[in-house]
Amino acid sequence: MKVLLINGSPRKNGNTHTALEEISQQLTTENIESEILWIGQKPVRGCIACGKCKANGNSRCVFNDDITNTVIEKMENCDAVIVASPVYYGQPSGQLLCLQQRMLFAGGANFVGKPAAAVTVCRRGGATATYQTLLMPFQMMNMPIVTSQYWNLAYGRNEGEAAQDVEGMQTMRTLATNMSWLLKKIHGIEAPQQPQREAWNAMNFIR
Repeated sequence: MKVLLINGSPRKNGNTHTALEEISQQLTTENIESEILWIGQKPVRGCIACGKCKANGNSRCVFNDDITNTVIEKMENCDAVIVASPVYYGQPSGQLLCLQQRMLFAGGANFVGKPAAAVTVCRRGGATATYQTLLMPFQMMNMPIVTSQYWNLAYGRNEGEAAQDVEGMQTMRTLATNMSWLLKKIHGIEAPQQPQREAWNAMNFIR
């Protein structure tokens, strides 16, 4: 089983990557393969509602000049997906929004019914609005939403700073544990009635 982790930040090794790396490492301990795919710094075009993808069997976007079709193709061999974004003005990155809308509209057959989750990283505010925005398209695709011990948020500004968010990193590991458990249940692999989770390790803003 494999989970595709999409890094929607223009900063390849920023805090969004830090959160995804924590998830990836936990998935490995659960014997689940994962791949972190960075969307890069090139533009991702938005959907223009041309309908060509429908005419072509709803398997690819007619525009093949960005990462969208690459993601659609990768999902043919992946069992779940997690999208992650920094917070920009209380919203996900523009590139990730365009990718998410086009990959689900043009290549929805590769996503329907597969577990999904979203992760957001911010300096201070706007994370929950961003989180909700990223989850809404998955709910329209009949994709089970994987949760954690808290909303899937991490805090940090400078590169790698999110690693210091103790509770945030634990939330990422718990998300990975829950994802692993659900995938095993779906695929008929023996798993306990409930996942074995860590004891909650709270971290407040004020120390």
